Amino acid sequence: MKKWLFYLVAMILLTSILTACGPDDAKKSGGKEEAKSSDEMPEKPESLKLWVNDEEKQKEALKKMTDKYTEETGIKVEMIPVSMLEQIEKLDVEGPAGNGPDVIFQPHDRIGDLVLRGLVEPVDLGDTEKEYTDNALKAIQYDGENWGYPAVSETYAMFYNKARVEKEPKTMKEIMEIAERDTDPGKDQFGFLMEAANLYFVYPFFSGNGAYVFGNKDGKYDVSDIGLNNEGAVKGGELVKEWFDKKYIPQDLTPDIMNGLFKEGKVSTVINGPWMVREYADALEDDLGTAPIPVLDNGENPKSFVGIKSYMLSYYSENKEWAQDLMAYLTNFDSSMMYYEIAGELPARKDAMEDPNIAEDPIYSAFAEQTKYGEPMPSVPAMQQIWEPFNDCLNFISKGEPVKEVLDEAVQTIQEKIEASGAK
Repeated sequence: MKKWLFYLVAMILLTSILTACGPDDAKKSGGKEEAKSSDEMPEKPESLKLWVNDEEKQKEALKKMTDKYTEETGIKVEMIPVSMLEQIEKLDVEGPAGNGPDVIFQPHDRIGDLVLRGLVEPVDLGDTEKEYTDNALKAIQYDGENWGYPAVSETYAMFYNKARVEKEPKTMKEIMEIAERDTDPGKDQFGFLMEAANLYFVYPFFSGNGAYVFGNKDGKYDVSDIGLNNEGAVKGGELVKEWFDKKYIPQDLTPDIMNGLFKEGKVSTVINGPWMVREYADALEDDLGTAPIPVLDNGENPKSFVGIKSYMLSYYSENKEWAQDLMAYLTNFDSSMMYYEIAGELPARKDAMEDPNIAEDPIYSAFAEQTKYGEPMPSVPAMQQIWEPFNDCLNFISKGEPVKEVLDEAVQTIQEKIEASGAK
């Protein structure tokens, strides 16, 4: 009996010594560490469900990217096409029913709404955080947390037809000279076109003069401080009014009409986004040129809105760690460059944006440069109350209404809508 007790005590002592050695000492002594540390990944799921935007080139790129992920991890990725515009409402229904995805794909200005609805969870970017652009990180942050893995960075720039414009326009003064020279509405000929009754596109001409959407201090938006009717906003509004008064831009111009005229070679310059590159290039071929938005008369580079599309973690995912692993994979350098080459959308990574394939590209480089001057759209829920009143305001300006008066009315309407919605 005593002998048995002696062996028992000896075994306990030996176990204690090995435990005290720790993993590093165990490795040094040739032992094998069996226990899992608390930060190791859980068991792999058989599959992950990813909602992708229902666009052919984007789906083609993601199919190749997710196939490679499956090869490397053994985890299948079920790609389900759902328009970005429909994903929020669909997740609101499918998530609680257990039919939702692990990962969704959304523009960053919807983050506030998604968080308020409780549809997404914050993510831990870990060491990858330093790999994304500053604008991308600002865009996906809300309430002190990161809410997505940035995938796409987009803003707009100047397209021009080299057959009508001898050299790249660098200032708005040059653009106005081109507009004066080349505009003949009776022949559907124009020197300069843009969606000037759309805040998204016209914002640079307001912000460049000192206007802003919401006050921002230390990265926190103050939705009670709206800067869309200040002195800079009035200057921006007067500039837009001048374009319509001089008939440089026709009233009620639609994107389809503008794009059609430019592709037909009837327009010298347009402001638009990189999503139009392929269509414009097919039509104009070597005559297509791009440039950052021309410098304003005050010498300022126009501050365009920068939009970041990111992969976001569904609150209802049962595989949150592996869902984040997938998102990190889809936004790494190789995946980002593949997505750019196939889908034609700019990455949200520093190394990708500096890659010669983008930085030296004769077309896309202008958009990459413009992102340096841009600012992310506010991601707070109150942003959703801005668009309609201000676009109505721009429409009134296009028809000759007094600028300061309609700006004041728009801001008052926005304040009332924010108050009624409870959005902050």
